[in-house]
Amino acid sequence: MSHSVHPYAHRIGILRDWKSRWFQKKNYALFLKEDVRTREWLMKKLRSLMVSEIHIERSRNTVMIFIKTPRPGLLIGRGGEGIEKLRKEIQAKMKFKELKVTIEEIKNPYADAYVVARLVVQDLEKRLPFRRTLKQNIEKVMTSGGVKGVRIQLSGRLDGSEMSRTEWLRKGLIPLQTLRADVGFARDTAILPYGTIGARVWIYKGEVFDPEKKGDKTKEK
Repeated sequence: MSHSVHPYAHRIGILRDWKSRWFQKKNYALFLKEDVRTREWLMKKLRSLMVSEIHIERSRNTVMIFIKTPRPGLLIGRGGEGIEKLRKEIQAKMKFKELKVTIEEIKNPYADAYVVARLVVQDLEKRLPFRRTLKQNIEKVMTSGGVKGVRIQLSGRLDGSEMSRTEWLRKGLIPLQTLRADVGFARDTAILPYGTIGARVWIYKGEVFDPEKKGDKTKEK
């Protein structure tokens, strides 16, 4: 019996870093719960901005939150009003002593698995045929530059059929077991009148031989 492993967790310590970076002996469970609640609340609140990742760092008195999005202008707002409002909302909800929020722009949205998963879900919620959605998004990913392979999988009552099923489409390479392969993975859910459809996206951007210079030293297998 085989077991699937999350591509991010599979590469932690090799290509990926932890999304929560701090050390605590006494209040470990409390801090971990705070991080999970903060991340879930932000992902729900900023869903329309296609936030890809939220990283949290802690020092003695300061919490630093790093938000990655392809739409930083909409989040920051005019003169930084948006980001300041968001910082105050987070501080009021989570009761952090001192909070800093940093916005990081995703330069190539179609090379980010979460952004692509969100776009697929948006197309499905607009009632577009699922096969056209798969083909169009795969073509956009492959022509975006720096991508060696992509796979998109949909599961559920596709196009409103009576029985649920799984359909997927792939182009290029997706090496799931190669630890130095830079594989992004994300999943999202489309909510439709006849049920939900789950979308999963894998994007392969080449092999990384020097994790510290990930953007520079990639090589196709």
